Amino acid sequence: MTTTLNSHLYSVMKDRKSVRVFDPNATIAKEEIAEMLKLATIAPSSSNLQSWSFIVIQDPEVKKELQVIANNQVQVGDSSAVIAVLGNIDAYKKVEQIYTQNVAEGHMDESIKDRTIASTNAVYPTIPREARMNIASFDAGLVSMQLLLIAKEKGYDTSTIGGFDKVKFAERFDLPSDQFPIVLIALGKAAAPAYGSSRLPLDEVVRFI
Repeated sequence: MTTTLNSHLYSVMKDRKSVRVFDPNATIAKEEIAEMLKLATIAPSSSNLQSWSFIVIQDPEVKKELQVIANNQVQVGDSSAVIAVLGNIDAYKKVEQIYTQNVAEGHMDESIKDRTIASTNAVYPTIPREARMNIASFDAGLVSMQLLLIAKEKGYDTSTIGGFDKVKFAERFDLPSDQFPIVLIALGKAAAPAYGSSRLPLDEVVRFI
């Protein structure tokens, strides 16, 4: 049986495109960006450690600097804001804060909290740094996709940018040693239609067993 996907969610998913040309005069209030980020962080995360953080760049002069770091991609400078998604390699160090909040909000009891904290503190420090970076990158992908859809639902457009100098970014924004940049998300109002894109046939990418 074939089902037609016509809900509002599916419309948002289909309408979201990567915009290259933004209206440089469009602005988005800090409070609205904060609301979008709060919703985005409902996304799943490994062990609920939420190994992400964000830098929201709205200052025009700082965006010009960032545009150079991002290989002069014009959407960086013309967007209303650029949201840098960072990975936190040592996110496990906040496990007690996170799971204490879980108890306070009624999601679990003290015994589960204590077992989870003990297990996390026993396991995560032994995981190699590269593996913890991979965990953070995976979580960043989840929260970033959620942010793209939320922005579109609110009438804004986005472009994800992976092609930037991550070393220079870390230096310019004084990232601590346990954080690293993963992706930039340009956010604003499109000034020109985005290009569509094709996808490979499903039978080339899926196996049903």
